[in-house]
Amino acid sequence: MVVIRLSRGGAKKRPFYNIVVTDSRNRRDGRFIERLGFYNPVASGASESFRIAQDRLTHWEGVGAQMSPTVARLVAQAGKKAAV
Repeated sequence: MVVIRLSRGGAKKRPFYNIVVTDSRNRRDGRFIERLGFYNPVASGASESFRIAQDRLTHWEGVGAQMSPTVARLVAQAGKKAAV
């Protein structure tokens, strides 16, 4: 099954996550099909903490990819911020 999930990067105590499309059998930080965006939980000030290519997300959901619960939560939060 194809999933949309987070792939961890960054240094120790400084996490940075890429939002990727991958096969569910691949490792968390292993091979992926496409990178859709990023999430930086330690972003501060004017730096951007979350970005996702909405058109590519819609495409992958249309062909049956499932979002992980964390990615679904982040997308929902970003949607609320955009609506305000």
